[in-house]
Amino acid sequence: MAAKPVRAAIGEMRITCQVCGSDVFRERDVLLNSVGLEFMKMAWADETATGLICWRCGFVHLFVNRDLKLYRADK
Repeated sequence: MAAKPVRAAIGEMRITCQVCGSDVFRERDVLLNSVGLEFMKMAWADETATGLICWRCGFVHLFVNRDLKLYRADK
């Protein structure tokens, strides 16, 4: 299944790419591994982040802010 384009915001602040300024992304969950939990074979307990991958240039932005809202983008 192909990723669908999204736009994102935290409150009233719209998210744009830090590199190219685009406001269209694809979303992906990212596991934030820690050495300690990896060592104890408990990586499944690590925190996750929302990864927003810029649709235009591919730069990856990571967010752990649970107030991040995603909106469908009609490219």
